Amino acid sequence: MAKKSSKTNAPVIENRRARHDYSIQETIEVGIVLVGSEVKSIRDGQASLAEGWVRASDHPIKLSLHGVHIAEYPNASVNHQHDPVRTRVLLAHKREIRKLAKYTHSPGRTLVPLKLFFVKGRAKLLVGFATGKQRSDKRQDLAKRTATREMERAMKRRM
Repeated sequence: MAKKSSKTNAPVIENRRARHDYSIQETIEVGIVLVGSEVKSIRDGQASLAEGWVRASDHPIKLSLHGVHIAEYPNASVNHQHDPVRTRVLLAHKREIRKLAKYTHSPGRTLVPLKLFFVKGRAKLLVGFATGKQRSDKRQDLAKRTATREMERAMKRRM
């Protein structure tokens, strides 16, 4: 029997804006509950994490994803279509959910979806522990990136 290739052609959907607007301290990988048309739409790359956020609560213990847009799958029938911006349930261990809830109780801290991808055919979401950046922090990050880019260009010219 031939071995299956570990690489799939499923896309990785990233929230690049999150790393610009937030300072990410730590990340955690969680599962996500989806319906069939959502899975097919994500495999087509028709999802956006840009306006998404995660809510963790202690009572009851649950983790949910809000504001993420997963486009309707065009080949699905009207009866089996999903709501593009519905609240989705995230899957994690109780102790992890409690840790996330405790983190968000502090002022200025939030949970942000960073990446949506597939592992062994199952959809996973990378959630980041984030604090908001000030405008000056964003400018400093941009200045650092520009400086390193210029140094790399100068080194490349010398070689």
